[in-house]
Amino acid sequence: MSPAIFIDALQNELQRTPYGQYPPELYDPIRYIMSLGGKRMRPLLTLMAAYLFTDDWKKAIRPALAVEVFHNFTLMHDDIMDQAPLRRGQPTVHEKWNHNIAILSGDVMLVKAHELLLDVEADKLKPAMTRFTRTAAEVCEGQQMDMNFEKRWDVTEAEYIDMIRLKTSVLLGYALELGGLIGGADDETNAHLYAGGVNIGIGFQLKDDLLDVYGDPAKFGKQVGGDIIANKKTFLLIEALEQATGSVKDELIGWLTHPDFDKAEKVRAITTIYDQLGIRQITEARINSYFAQGFANFEQINADPARKAFLLQFTRQLIERES
Repeated sequence: MSPAIFIDALQNELQRTPYGQYPPELYDPIRYIMSLGGKRMRPLLTLMAAYLFTDDWKKAIRPALAVEVFHNFTLMHDDIMDQAPLRRGQPTVHEKWNHNIAILSGDVMLVKAHELLLDVEADKLKPAMTRFTRTAAEVCEGQQMDMNFEKRWDVTEAEYIDMIRLKTSVLLGYALELGGLIGGADDETNAHLYAGGVNIGIGFQLKDDLLDVYGDPAKFGKQVGGDIIANKKTFLLIEALEQATGSVKDELIGWLTHPDFDKAEKVRAITTIYDQLGIRQITEARINSYFAQGFANFEQINADPARKAFLLQFTRQLIERES
């Protein structure tokens, strides 16, 4: 079995899935954001989780696409709230059209995600929908926490981890849990799939925080240094505020509180402070810890060893990517 088989099956379904035609301003942005690509890791993990337990993994394709449509809906709305200019190296929907169109098109994507989930077999539909609505609410909770943090300077590391767990990681956990549910896995196995996805997801988000500062713009696909410019409470900033003392802390607070600044200069200065405090190394250690926890969860899954090895290998490849 090759990942290309799952990728091709998902891409074919993406291409033939209709969203609507009129008014074009409502539906063109959906086709646009869905065409920008991305890793597609959530729906692919849904398919691979189903394949762990059944040869009929194709019955998970449309539900897997539901996860991807929902994920892109959250990105479209998050970009508005973050005033982000780029998504996957291209203009965000609200930049290419406008804020109101992006809001309404995102709403239609949420509706479409529910419609796609209706393809889950009848005896598994209620748990699939129940877990989906729980996850969707948690994603919104995480986003609200993230916005609340913008007005606070006392955000703790524990609060931040809980926020990213809700905002980004529970959907990765659901993607794997959904595949297991469709494939016929038992509740204990699905719990391991979910926990593994959540831990891997936290690791991914911490890595995203790290790449925002230290990533290659050509590979990262977003504005490097954007979190620093926006004073976003990332793991790196929270850790720096805790670690810094004396003149270093004074300089850091100065950059965070000064209303007028040169963006490039601020990014360079705060990055230098991170270097002085060893924030990169601290973050990398925490990333590796969550990835290790996730793989430990996956190891507890009772499935065909070859198929489980396939899932583990694919997940490791995702982890090693720099975008």
